[in-house]
Amino acid sequence: MAKITKDMIIADLVKMDENIIPILMREGMHCIGCPSAQAESLAEAAVVHGMDPDVLVARLNNFLEA
Repeated sequence: MAKITKDMIIADLVKMDENIIPILMREGMHCIGCPSAQAESLAEAAVVHGMDPDVLVARLNNFLEA
């Protein structure tokens, strides 16, 4: 299974598994459908929303491994 990294683009994460969307929304990323958000890296989006990118990456990878 592919691992998520903080340099991955949001659109690629959603293509990987659409079930990531609710996780991102719970973390405060309510603009997932916004075209500009789709082109952001996970790290950029995390910083904009006041999150630690490494923590978010770990949560998403834990979800994918489950």
